Amino acid sequence: MEKAVYLLLGVTSVVCVGVILWRAWMLRWNQVVPTPIAEALEKYRTRDDAKNLERACAENPSPLGRLISLAAERADWPKADNMDSLETAARHEVVQLERGLVVLEVIVGIAPLLGLVGTIAGMMTVFGDLGQTGLNDATKLAQGIALILQTTLFGLLIAIPALVAWGYFSKKVEVLAVEMETICDEFIRKQYAEKK
Repeated sequence: MEKAVYLLLGVTSVVCVGVILWRAWMLRWNQVVPTPIAEALEKYRTRDDAKNLERACAENPSPLGRLISLAAERADWPKADNMDSLETAARHEVVQLERGLVVLEVIVGIAPLLGLVGTIAGMMTVFGDLGQTGLNDATKLAQGIALILQTTLFGLLIAIPALVAWGYFSKKVEVLAVEMETICDEFIRKQYAEKK
């Protein structure tokens, strides 16, 4: 039973590290909000500047680029309809940014529980052996208890970094979402300002 718990803890730790590295790679600032798009939007004054912005979006595939392209394609729509469409697309992009975070959240919950299962299984084994042989050697009992508590320690050592990563990435997604919302809002405002 203990070997199975160690195996599950090992798989959990590998998954945890994999998700952390994947999210760290995908949530880089320039991956989500590329500087060339932000700069092209800053220079955007009239519809003539739209070509530069479209080029920047095409050359830098990203959540922000997809949102700006969508809003630009629907420039002939009424402003309220374009905003509603953009908000729906933005929610979809944010969900994509949050991918994998639920895995970290689950690991935070199950890693300590797996450690506890290992501890209980180990204690059952130690005390079962103790019932058969008696308490002749207290040192052997102490070593057995120290060994079985390792699974709890491993479970906690997996859960703590997963919790830190989950909190960090959740906050980062929130900050990126606010930044994309601000930039898209500015684009819509500029886009419809020249129609007046």
